[in-house]
Amino acid sequence: MVVERTKDEVIIRLPSKGISDEVQDFLDYLIFMETTSKSKAKKKDIDRLVKDIKKGWWKKNRSRLIR
Repeated sequence: MVVERTKDEVIIRLPSKGISDEVQDFLDYLIFMETTSKSKAKKKDIDRLVKDIKKGWWKKNRSRLIR
């Protein structure tokens, strides 16, 4: 692994082989944090959106899961 710091960024180089699930989860988390850092959404708005998504998923998949 190589870590390089520049004025504007931190560059981390990892070998392409052997990236564990934990490392991938961490990378996904960093991408999430960068993507949402400029969001103006409030927590209550996000909670409502999650609830709506789950409700839609349940309606779509209920018959497949409950027989």
